[in-house]
Amino acid sequence: MPHDPIVPAGPDLTDPAGAPTPERRKGPLTLRRGAVPRSTTDQRLLDTRGAGDWVHTDPWRVMRIQAEFVEGFGTLANLGPAVSVFGSARTAADHPQYALAEQLGAALVEAGYAVITGGGPGIMTAANKGACEAGGTSVGLGIELPFEQGMNPWVDIGIHFRYFFARKTMFMKYSQGFVVFPGGFGTLDELFEALTLVQTRKVTSFPVVLVGSQYWGGLIDWIRGTLLAEGKVKDTDLDLIDVVDDVDDVVRIILASETVRGEQGWVHREAEQARDAAGHPAAADPAGVARREHLESRLDDLARQGLDGS
Repeated sequence: MPHDPIVPAGPDLTDPAGAPTPERRKGPLTLRRGAVPRSTTDQRLLDTRGAGDWVHTDPWRVMRIQAEFVEGFGTLANLGPAVSVFGSARTAADHPQYALAEQLGAALVEAGYAVITGGGPGIMTAANKGACEAGGTSVGLGIELPFEQGMNPWVDIGIHFRYFFARKTMFMKYSQGFVVFPGGFGTLDELFEALTLVQTRKVTSFPVVLVGSQYWGGLIDWIRGTLLAEGKVKDTDLDLIDVVDDVDDVVRIILASETVRGEQGWVHREAEQARDAAGHPAAADPAGVARREHLESRLDDLARQGLDGS
């Protein structure tokens, strides 16, 4: 598999003026100084400009993408119940949101969950720290960026990704819910990715909890006053989101969804059996029809309950 050339460099980790040396994590590699590429792997994948020689390199990219999925699945397969926490990398350690995220990390561990973050600074560091100091499992899913963040020191299990979509799959597959603190574009991207998958039933009984009513209030008002008013979403879509200010409320919503998910699994199995029996000569029996309809209605009810934590 071809790699970008690595330019040899000296041992100093600062330039003559004392500034930090440029550094980039690229999959398993650490690159410094002149070896740092000018673009990221994602940029090169999405760039359609230039000659058509990309046709000959994309098959190699497919293998690299496959490797990221294999590494993620293999590492996290036995993680157990977990909750992903998102928020700004720019939140300072003395900010009240930082302290709240640290408290949440500990509270989630006490409730029986591992904590997954993007592995970076700010809110991510706070949640990982709270989980680590509480004796739980603290996971970081890092991403190659033009501006290097690095994995924060409170991560127990860290995986570095080149591709955002592989990383997002790990967040969704191994989380029982998303908790979203105030953040910028990256945080909004993760929030709406989760909402889209829940709305389209790609995942079910998956709570999305926003922490900070003052920060998120404007967004909720816009969704209600613009998207809903113009018919771009349904009123039930607003039930996909919970907005809270207290750690205890976050944990309550996550636990309630877990309870619903357990019942949902049982009802789903019963509904499948009822559907399989639909071809049986007795399928037209009114009692059998009523049972199938009842089970399918209950599945819809449970899906709604799981979304709003009720």
